Amino acid sequence: MTKVICVILGGGKGERLFPLTKARAKPAVPFGCRYRIMDIPISNSIHAGIKQIFILTQFNSGSLNNHITSTYQFDVFSRGFVRIAAAKQSLDSFDGWYRGTADAVRKNLDTFLETNPEYVLILSGDQLYRMDLEQFLQEHFDSKAEVSIATTLVTRKAASSFGILSMDKEGFINSFREKPAPDEDISKFQLPEDKAIESDGEKKEYPASMGIYIFNANILRKCLDSDSLDFGKEIIPDALNKYKVKGYIYDGYWEDIGTIKSFYEANLNLASLYPHFNLYDELKPIYSRKVELPPSKINACTFKSALAGEGTIITDAFVVNSLIGIRTVIEPGASLENVYCMGADRYETDEQKIENHTKEIPNIGIGTGSIIKNAIIDKNVRIGKNCRIGIDNIERQDGDYDNYYIRDGIIIIERNSTIKNGTII
Repeated sequence: MTKVICVILGGGKGERLFPLTKARAKPAVPFGCRYRIMDIPISNSIHAGIKQIFILTQFNSGSLNNHITSTYQFDVFSRGFVRIAAAKQSLDSFDGWYRGTADAVRKNLDTFLETNPEYVLILSGDQLYRMDLEQFLQEHFDSKAEVSIATTLVTRKAASSFGILSMDKEGFINSFREKPAPDEDISKFQLPEDKAIESDGEKKEYPASMGIYIFNANILRKCLDSDSLDFGKEIIPDALNKYKVKGYIYDGYWEDIGTIKSFYEANLNLASLYPHFNLYDELKPIYSRKVELPPSKINACTFKSALAGEGTIITDAFVVNSLIGIRTVIEPGASLENVYCMGADRYETDEQKIENHTKEIPNIGIGTGSIIKNAIIDKNVRIGKNCRIGIDNIERQDGDYDNYYIRDGIIIIERNSTIKNGTII
């Protein structure tokens, strides 16, 4: 694994996750009460023994940079590192912005190859999965492939949202189609009956690219010796005509959490009885920043199918099918159902709370008697007493409002917002 480096694509503006990405890079968005999205691919890489990791990002990277530098510190004997490669201008290139996934890797390729790797593993920064990347790499080595693509099986309906692959008997890819139209005939991409899988009553029989690649380092340089901007749309189709491209079928749980709806549903699923993604694997934990916080305090609450991060204080509240992030304070009589509350960056002192009262603003947290359903509450939000958020059956229109947003019917309260006493949303 010392011959392998990992490059994680941090994404662009994160428009599909807005407003969670309004002030932070997409990989820095809080996930699962105490993690960041970027912790998922980094942890997968570390578990495979790959500890030379680069992260490509260009928008609002300050929060991500702080998280990375304070979390991933390897000892000097491992020669490991996790580095941010942010878009920048130079004497060679005044057009420093990344124009696509391939363009981002191209502009940093010389830096990546300074460590003389033989293989480059490219991961996406907004996916939820636990893949044995060591096995993926071993299959790449054994098959003598020059490029390998990880795939997940999807239904015909879902195929229109992916790049679909056709593989021969040895697993080498001979055809690729990016996001085929719903009425397009793609039967030649269909797997044999014995390789298809059944899930939730639907047959998954089309291999779809997960945006996870292995390139031999010399082949990656050749592939990027062009004006191509994107791996999925340009680099991979072109490589099929020139190199040995292998497909690797991953049959475990995998979810693209790059949209508000998928992000919200994946988080709430973590609190279910049998979650799709296991946070409790001691042999392969999800690594994140260590926080020195006291235990959570739960005072006479109804707490069902819910998770609470470190340092939460919840008193006489009703919390169902929800995630409560670190340092969250929930006052008596509050009710949360189907809510991801991301928590807070600090506790307020008694003096600060007195000042809040003088200014007639709520404390950070969820106020007494407030009822919230079907919502994402970003960090450091102040929700006052007796607020009503998402509790009626009115069909809400997606859009941007004064102090909140709605996406796919999910109410999102922006970071550092103040919701005054008695507000109804």
